[in-house]
Amino acid sequence: MASADGKRDCFLCRVPAESDDAANLLLYRGRRVFVVMNRYPYNTGHLLIAPFAHTADFVGLPAEISAEMMAVTQQSVAALRSEYKPGGFNAGMNLGEVAGAGEADHLHMHVVPRWGGDTNFMPALADVKVLPETLDQTYLRLKPRFDAVTANVANL
Repeated sequence: MASADGKRDCFLCRVPAESDDAANLLLYRGRRVFVVMNRYPYNTGHLLIAPFAHTADFVGLPAEISAEMMAVTQQSVAALRSEYKPGGFNAGMNLGEVAGAGEADHLHMHVVPRWGGDTNFMPALADVKVLPETLDQTYLRLKPRFDAVTANVANL
């Protein structure tokens, strides 16, 4: 999607630039990275960890940003584990459009909680994903956990 000035609108740049974190489902702002809930989640609690810097260059990512991304990813797994008690997680990046990146120009880490039997026939038959709670409910459950993350990674 292009903006009024003809430039592509990057939601991973727009969301942290705005001030309404709840409306944007932004859970955490670090020094170099932030955590936002995926608006089109694979499962409840599907999170994106992204640098504030608009970049797709994973190899050239400065060490400070990489370190903070990994620390915040660890804290995100801990928060989700504590709140939702999933059986496991998928965590990773889709680098490039052909790899499935929804926002190929702004790299980001996905953290997806997984439960036994969390796949079902609804996406195949009706192109619909069934979630047990709304995104707003998930945000309200996770926000206090991410408020505590600040103290854990502030010294990076």
